[in-house]
Amino acid sequence: MQRERFINLGFGNFVVASRVVSIVNPASSPMRRLREDAKAEGRLVDATQGRKTRSIIITDSNHVILSAILPDTLGQRFAQEEDDDA
Repeated sequence: MQRERFINLGFGNFVVASRVVSIVNPASSPMRRLREDAKAEGRLVDATQGRKTRSIIITDSNHVILSAILPDTLGQRFAQEEDDDA
């Protein structure tokens, strides 16, 4: 049986790696709208612990997760998890 892999979003928060669709920068207008729409629909998870949002993680269940970790750092953690599987 395959074990689920988790990606550390910082501050003790994790997401299942296989459920992540994308990791994006929150600075653009479309990403701001995505965040606002997710909040209005109850699909927003704020994992920033009160810090500035530096990345947005979108899952296959259409949930939007906010993280205070940079997208590059999360991408490296995601790639490292894939390397560990090989």
